[in-house]
Amino acid sequence: MKYRTDDELSILGFGCMRFPKKGNSFDEEEIERELLYAIDNGVNYFDMAYLYTGIEEVFGRVMKKCGFRDKIYIATKLPHYMMKNVEEMQKHFDEQLSMLMTDHVDYYLMHMLPDIDTWNELVSRGAHTWLEGLKKDGKIRKIGFSFHGNTDQFLKLLEAYDWDFCQVQYNYLDETSQAGRRGVEEAYKKGIPVVIMEPLRGGRLANNLPSGALEVFASSDRHYSPAEWALRWLWDQPAVSVILSGMNSMDMVKENIRIASEVETGSFTKEDHDVIEQAKKAINEKIKVPCTGCAYCMPCPFGVDIPGSFSCLNRSYTDSYFTGIREYAMCTSLKASPSRASLCKECGRCEQHCPQHIEIRKELKRVKKRFENPLYNLVVNIYNKTH
Repeated sequence: MKYRTDDELSILGFGCMRFPKKGNSFDEEEIERELLYAIDNGVNYFDMAYLYTGIEEVFGRVMKKCGFRDKIYIATKLPHYMMKNVEEMQKHFDEQLSMLMTDHVDYYLMHMLPDIDTWNELVSRGAHTWLEGLKKDGKIRKIGFSFHGNTDQFLKLLEAYDWDFCQVQYNYLDETSQAGRRGVEEAYKKGIPVVIMEPLRGGRLANNLPSGALEVFASSDRHYSPAEWALRWLWDQPAVSVILSGMNSMDMVKENIRIASEVETGSFTKEDHDVIEQAKKAINEKIKVPCTGCAYCMPCPFGVDIPGSFSCLNRSYTDSYFTGIREYAMCTSLKASPSRASLCKECGRCEQHCPQHIEIRKELKRVKKRFENPLYNLVVNIYNKTH
């Protein structure tokens, strides 16, 4: 196993959200087997969240039974968007400690921070003071956030607080969306460890790839699986501290540990990068808008997240409609300052700066039509009124 941070976090983190089940219940015997194997082979970072129903409880039971608390780092998250004040945050945190059967959390995240306005609102409620108090008391060791949004908002969040770490969605298809390479490398420059979620886009980069992409990977003499290509592309970058993998089988645990024990930063050759680019081209044949995420069209005077909207539209075709609309909701609508496509006033300023000559106003109408149906708008309105 390799380690890259001052705390010597393993470059492979265990994403616990997809723990194996037996019927409708967690398979605690199998979970114990996989966790112990991972720990014995150097994995020390375990990621979960309050909203991952039952995960903290089952992890706590297995950890207490096996006695490995002092060998690992626990990372979990607070669903701040469900809470109105610090008192409710404290109640949830105490519940998390109880479920985990521990007296502290090593890495504690504000779950799904989408933009700077949301963080500023939390600060106005005293969330940062509360977090710092927990840190001073030894209840948490590191303060961080997980992010779903655009690159500009991520960069603003990096500047807004003295974060100990961050967690972002990043993979070779999201190189210019979400936090993107620019955001990941900026965090690295600031000395903020970066934990990667969705390295395989929910498994899409391992399974269900179009035949053209599979042929590209098969033509290389590297003989890597599609999943290994995606993981190695990430680990090749020194800015990547930890990659989370939602491992739910012993075969997956062993394979990912093997890869993590072999990789070195900067080892990708030009030919390797060419393979990734060819695979991306094959995957992106289904995209509807040829947006590169350069953001030359930004900022929109009416607040529309233009690159983010197009990224979600494309993802609804390359991955699935559900994936696209879920990301669209998180990144543009369920936030303090909405940035959805329907805010466009068709001023046309954006189109003057687009190097791809995209008819942005026309395409934003397509985004609105695909996602912002009456049910979507009802759900968003209810959410925003209650948060």
